[in-house]
Amino acid sequence: MNLKSVFKNFNIKDFAIDNIYYVLGCMLYALGVNIFAIPNNIAQSGITGLAIIINYLVPEFPVGLTGLLLNIPLIILAWIFIGKAFTLKTLWTTVILSLCIDGVASVMDTGIISAYTGDKLLAALFCGAMCGAGIALIIVRGATSGGTDVLGRLLKKIWPHMTMGTMILICDAVVVISAAIVFGSVDSAMYAAILIFASSEVMDHILYGTGSGKMLYIFTKKGTEVAEMITKECRRGATIIEGKGGYTGDTNELVICAARSHEIPRIRKKVKELDPETFIILSEANEILGKGFNPPAAGD
Repeated sequence: MNLKSVFKNFNIKDFAIDNIYYVLGCMLYALGVNIFAIPNNIAQSGITGLAIIINYLVPEFPVGLTGLLLNIPLIILAWIFIGKAFTLKTLWTTVILSLCIDGVASVMDTGIISAYTGDKLLAALFCGAMCGAGIALIIVRGATSGGTDVLGRLLKKIWPHMTMGTMILICDAVVVISAAIVFGSVDSAMYAAILIFASSEVMDHILYGTGSGKMLYIFTKKGTEVAEMITKECRRGATIIEGKGGYTGDTNELVICAARSHEIPRIRKKVKELDPETFIILSEANEILGKGFNPPAAGD
């Protein structure tokens, strides 16, 4: 894949919307880290957690810039082994996150924003909630904040039998244990675990909701291509049904797809690119049970 192919579908409107989400997400994350995590010696998971540890040992190394420098080797490897489009987005959001973290830290030095040094349990919960919400805003627009997500994808190339979740969990565990050793406190690791749990819960709630979503009914002459795109690029299942228009008598294919609300704009855009003449009906799905959504209740 060359850079020309990466930018061939560049859209200035999508780019602007993407960056609004990226900046908002990074600012939420940066506020959580600076207000709650750093003052209480609670290491985040991943690269940011490692940057907090380094900043604790060498205060002259700002957390944001350190995180960016630590991400650079991973980004280079991602460019080689994962893909250029993914890597460019990751690099961009990593730079924004670095600027936000150090920018918020500079503002806090002026006294405009104060650090929270009260109950560490509250600090862990609020930091987790803010960071989870921030990461979710970034993921919604198809990017990542770098760090263990990239490392997990790279390690997956070496050990394909292991799941991404397991890879990321191992990486995060190493950082949290390292933080406990450096900070000289087992409590630090325990609060970090609470932070990670709160972050993942908030992130999942924003990304996946409570089981509700949308149903797409796509009438097209390119059913196979549309279904393949939805499956491979949008990571959703699709069913093809052959049909005939009652008014026109034309033979069409009906592609049915269940998806999360935030996934709909991307799917709809991709479908229109494949078949500009397609006819799409969108309806609410109050509850979706199954893989990728809520699991069925026991006994169902």
